[in-house]
Amino acid sequence: MEGKIFRTKTHELTIQVQVLQLLVKSLRPLPEKWHGLTDVETRYRQRYLDLIANPRVKEIFFIRVQAIQMIRDFFIKRDFLEVETPMMHPIPGGATAKPFKTHHNALDMELFMRVAPELYLKRLVIGGLERVFEINRNFRNEGISTQHNPEFTMLEFYQSYATYEDLMAMTEELFCSMVKRFHGGLKLTYGGKEIDFTPPWRRIRLKDSLIEIAGLDPAILKDPKRAEEVARELGLELKKGISHGRILGDLFEEKVEANLLQPTFITHYPTEISPLSRRNAEDPEVVDRFELFISGREIANGFSELNDPIDQRERFVQQIKEKFEEADLYLRLDEDFLRALEFGMPPTAGEGIGIDRWVMLLADAPSIRDVILFPLLRMEK
Repeated sequence: MEGKIFRTKTHELTIQVQVLQLLVKSLRPLPEKWHGLTDVETRYRQRYLDLIANPRVKEIFFIRVQAIQMIRDFFIKRDFLEVETPMMHPIPGGATAKPFKTHHNALDMELFMRVAPELYLKRLVIGGLERVFEINRNFRNEGISTQHNPEFTMLEFYQSYATYEDLMAMTEELFCSMVKRFHGGLKLTYGGKEIDFTPPWRRIRLKDSLIEIAGLDPAILKDPKRAEEVARELGLELKKGISHGRILGDLFEEKVEANLLQPTFITHYPTEISPLSRRNAEDPEVVDRFELFISGREIANGFSELNDPIDQRERFVQQIKEKFEEADLYLRLDEDFLRALEFGMPPTAGEGIGIDRWVMLLADAPSIRDVILFPLLRMEK
């Protein structure tokens, strides 16, 4: 547009247009300014309109971008090497989750979208890359909720000659620095509740949490039959032949998780539900593992890595046996990973952090769909 600038009789600054060039055809009206775009489904389906109509949405995604950059800078300053590992795996592994399947026509082979990059990152550690991290997508063919999207972003990192306790300290340092950056201190409000990140954060063993937080019968810790009785009384569905450790894990999910508002490290998980973790030296029934919970949801999972190839093979075999009766059997022994372990992996600790859930907390976003630009939705009819 070109023209002369002048003021009208009411002194309004105006342009007397002499040249006008149309840059784009706008065939649809934008949402009405006063009420904005409020329909939730429309906001997620038409994110382009959401960004135009709702300044708060744009702010959330600026927070996301800045948070990821802060994470990247944090690890690079500590001499970690950022790497990329395959998205398509011939054997799914690294997490217990149902994968998406695909097919490579030229090689005529079935492939799986990765559920976790763990086994490939460990191969790099075995190869001599002692500090590695990756920020990238994982895919899990499971439910959708305010906390779950089939495609999500994870940070996963590994450090040789470190333990799970070292990673807990590192996680505190990382998260506290980010809360300070975005909230000016060590407290934030999420869903109307104040969360205090002042270290040190609470640390409690999983078994102790069942008694101290859930108030369950202490007999469940030693007596598998009593644990099964309590689980059934709570309405939990238990598979035939389920192990004692897995029952304790189910009880934890049912009765403890939702009560963990403030940052809390739950440690010493049962060995049966931790196939990639190193056994605890004092109690082989548990492993050197933690999960970080904030506002009742898991944010991070880390452990001292199992580097005994014989023990690892036995645990993989047991994991496959437990899944044998399932109709959709996809677990297979990853012989190449076991072969890599046989060359020797140094003592190592690794951790995964859910970027989307962490950004939800930083931005006070109630749903994971609020922090993913294009969340998965059903097709429109």
